[in-house]
Amino acid sequence: MENTPLATLVQCGQSVWLDGVVRQLLLSGELISLVQDGITGVTSNLSLLDRSIASTSDYDGAIAFLARQGQNAQEIYETLLTEDLRLAADLLHPLYLRLHCRDGFVSLGVSPHLAHDGAGMLSEARRLWERVDRPNLLVGIPGTREGVAALRQLVREGINVNATLVFALPRYLAVARAYQDGLSERAARGLALAGVASAAIVAVGRIDALVDPILCSLAQREGGGERMAAALKGEVGMACAKVLRQANIEVHSGGRYLALAAHGARQQRLVFGGDAGGAGRAEALLGPGTVDALPLEAIAALRDHGSRPAGRLDEGVQEALATLERLHELGVDLNRLAQRLENEGVERAARLYESLLRNIELKRQAFLG
Repeated sequence: MENTPLATLVQCGQSVWLDGVVRQLLLSGELISLVQDGITGVTSNLSLLDRSIASTSDYDGAIAFLARQGQNAQEIYETLLTEDLRLAADLLHPLYLRLHCRDGFVSLGVSPHLAHDGAGMLSEARRLWERVDRPNLLVGIPGTREGVAALRQLVREGINVNATLVFALPRYLAVARAYQDGLSERAARGLALAGVASAAIVAVGRIDALVDPILCSLAQREGGGERMAAALKGEVGMACAKVLRQANIEVHSGGRYLALAAHGARQQRLVFGGDAGGAGRAEALLGPGTVDALPLEAIAALRDHGSRPAGRLDEGVQEALATLERLHELGVDLNRLAQRLENEGVERAARLYESLLRNIELKRQAFLG
């Protein structure tokens, strides 16, 4: 591995995952090159896949073949994504083994239409787990209340789970508790814990994207809080990241987790994802044992010409708590905003999912004449 800013993240104990993989990356050998540079995981990305299908011919041959086999748009989508994730999982499998099943994962999400359908989520997660049939798969489920309950059951069954749309401390703690509940139930049944993995994804940039306009509005009002509101702009997302990081550390320092770890349990990784950015963002979110999920453009910037990052995630925790307290003093309810972010995230994913299916259907019909 070359001595690059990307390599520095890895050397500091943080994993870097590629946010979004498409067939061209797999077949060109670029993913192999990224793994050689230090990438240790891959997530599926509906937006990237939609653009690839709509704007390139990379999937045309496969879509034409599957259409002539009688598959509808939904079935074609699932076949394409399953094939891509299997290829990525196989490329990462040697790394997965070398790291004793602690990294080297690929993540594949359930349909966003199931975000509030616990039974449907469980059924699809089990089906995807069996269909991909790779031990280094993480099945992605939204971190809704229904998703939290599903996570517990899936972990109980030995299925790796990646919880998305986690924005605030109460929901993160619920996700962490569900993971340990599932592990405890496995242990009580005498089942192995060592092969079960989980992660929780926090999209820091989306927090600031929602909060900053509110702060701008407050900063323009008279009443004594203008200066405070202006000073908090751009700070809330990072403060949330620091607070969730400390909660993650505390969860894995507690007696319950340590007892599970003695039987082989793995830590539930905290993943920062869903944002563009480069070395500055990476430095601010750099903390040992965490994961940074970055789009290809941000990874390229780090790999080629980023500044050399030094971790700051564990610094300024008291200041982060004070930031969130000042936000509360301004009358901004972060938990309510987190629920709004969750709702918007579900809706955004559903729109992307439908766009993807429409574009597959357009090509399917064209190939069938």
